[in-house]
Amino acid sequence: MAEYGQGVGQATGAAGGGGGGTQDLGAGAMAFVNHAVHTVSTMPPAQLALLAVVVILGLIFLRRAF
Repeated sequence: MAEYGQGVGQATGAAGGGGGGTQDLGAGAMAFVNHAVHTVSTMPPAQLALLAVVVILGLIFLRRAF
């Protein structure tokens, strides 16, 4: 069964598969937001300024495209 992705289930003695690394949608969304906030909070000021310029230019581009 290891060739079909059941290596962990077989190695630990667990029968069947599924549920190994599942996460609900809310927890996944909160993890995404948490990681994004952490990434932005650890950026140096010059990189934050560049990010702001890129976001503003992206919004202008989207406004003209649609």
